[in-house]
Amino acid sequence: MQTRQLGSLSVSALGLGCMGMSEFYGTGAEGESIATIRRAIELGCTFLDTADMYGPFTNELLVGKAIAGRREDVVLATKFGNERREDGSWVGINGRPEYVVSACDASLARLGVDHIDLYYQHRVDTTVPIEDTVGAMASLVETGKVRYLGLSEASAQTIRRAHAVHPVTALQTEYSLFTRDVEAEVLPTVRELGIGFVAYSPLGRGFLTGAYKRQSDLPDGDSRAGRFPRFAEENFDRNLALVATVEQLASSKGCTPGQLALAWVLSRGDDVVPIPGTKRRTYLEENIAAAGIELSDQDVAWLEEHVGPPAGDRYADMGSVNR
Repeated sequence: MQTRQLGSLSVSALGLGCMGMSEFYGTGAEGESIATIRRAIELGCTFLDTADMYGPFTNELLVGKAIAGRREDVVLATKFGNERREDGSWVGINGRPEYVVSACDASLARLGVDHIDLYYQHRVDTTVPIEDTVGAMASLVETGKVRYLGLSEASAQTIRRAHAVHPVTALQTEYSLFTRDVEAEVLPTVRELGIGFVAYSPLGRGFLTGAYKRQSDLPDGDSRAGRFPRFAEENFDRNLALVATVEQLASSKGCTPGQLALAWVLSRGDDVVPIPGTKRRTYLEENIAAAGIELSDQDVAWLEEHVGPPAGDRYADMGSVNR
C-alpha cells in the first residue's frame, strides 16, 4: 500500500471507514469487524476512521479493541460535534469549546489510547464562531492529546477562517462519482492552503458497487432508504442506470464497478484519500485491490461524462452541511 500526504500527515493511500460496523448499514458482527480492521492493518490500510456518534460510542470501543497492542501501526482518526445520548437520540451539533475538550477525553478513554492522530469537527456548529471551536481543538494539540486537526463538511469560507487559527491538516467530505460538488470551490481551497482531502462515501454509500438492484436488496435494519434520498424509491431506478454505466467500463477493465469507482477517486490527486467503509474482510480486500487499477485520461473523461448527476440529495436533511 502506497502512502499519501494529508498536509504533513502521511497516511495509507486508502483508509478504512469503520462506521457501518456499528450502525446505519444493517447489523454487524463484532468478531468479523475486528478481523476486518486487523486484516486492513496487515495489508497496509492503516488509516482508520471512526467517530464518537457512531453507535453511538460503540464504534470507538470496537476500534479500540481491534487496535489494542497495535497502536503504533495505525493512523487513528475520530470526530466530535454530532452530539448524541447513550440511547441514540440526537442532541444537536455542538462546537462549544468546553464540549470539544470533554468529547476528546471521552474518545481517548473509549479508544484506549493516549492520543488521537487526526481529530475532526464532524459538523460545523454555526452558533459558535469557528475560531472558538478550533481554538479549543488547538489546545488539545498543545497538551498532546491530538496530533493534527481536521474539519468535515465545512465550506470554503469556514475552512479559511479555521486554518487562520491553527493549521487544518485534512478536510473530510463526501466525494465520489455521484457527489462532485466539492470540485467547484472546496477542493481548490484546500489545495491552495495545503490541506489534504479525505473522501468519505467514495462508493456512493454502496450504490456504486452494483450490489443493490432494487431497494429491497438493502439489509434488514439498513437506514439508507430513509436517510439518503438517492436510495428512495422515486430515485432508485435513475441511479441504478448510472451504476450500469460504471459496470460497463468495469467489465472492459476486468474489475468490479466498486473498484472502478474507487480508482476514479484515487485518480483525483495524491492529496485525496478515500475511506471506503466495510465490515467484512472480503470487501476490504476487494477495495484495497482498487489501488492497483490505473485509469487513462480517456477512462476518467468517459466516466465523468456518463455518470451523474444522480437523482436526489445526499441527505434527506442537508441543514447540517456547511455551505
